[in-house]
Amino acid sequence: EENVYLLCKKLCTDGIANAEGSDIFVVFISNEKKQIPLWNQKASHRADGVILWDYHVICIQVNQGGGPPQVWDLDSSLPFPSPLPSYISETIRPSFKLFSDFNRLFRVVHAPIFLRCFASDRRHMKDSDGNWMQEPPLHEPIVAEDGTVHNLNEYMDISAADATNDFSSIKHELYTQKHGVVIKENQLEELFSQIALQ
Repeated sequence: EENVYLLCKKLCTDGIANAEGSDIFVVFISNEKKQIPLWNQKASHRADGVILWDYHVICIQVNQGGGPPQVWDLDSSLPFPSPLPSYISETIRPSFKLFSDFNRLFRVVHAPIFLRCFASDRRHMKDSDGNWMQEPPLHEPIVAEDGTVHNLNEYMDISAADATNDFSSIKHELYTQKHGVVIKENQLEELFSQIALQ
């Protein structure tokens, strides 16, 4: 999540995304069980690249010029970025029938809101004794504009009850809500198709 935060800033700074990030979205992938299978992941030890994450974070950029949205996944072995349709078929693999415990949910947050509101003091990287389970990033922890020091759990805690079925109000919520909107995997491509048409 910190790497995606920095990626969003870099896409804006480098002119790949709009300066204010209005064409990019941060997407948290998880579920109630914190068990989501994704394929073509660098951390996998399997030939098909499948791994079971507790949560995963990507960035999706909408191409206002008419091309498909692009997925920026820092942990993927696919091209960087990848067109959303091929990312869905190669990484999410909706045709692969999963047990319901592994169904993936997507929290989509507009990047300008995420960059203002997200915070992480890295407490999730420490064990119960306060020791680092892995080396923390070298950059300073991320503090939200309002001074909040940690709210990662608010983004990665996702349940099916949060998922919206009302696409008529979803875009308003997407551009106004701190935590964005939660959708099911079969709605991901539809949502970004609608965003691209704006």
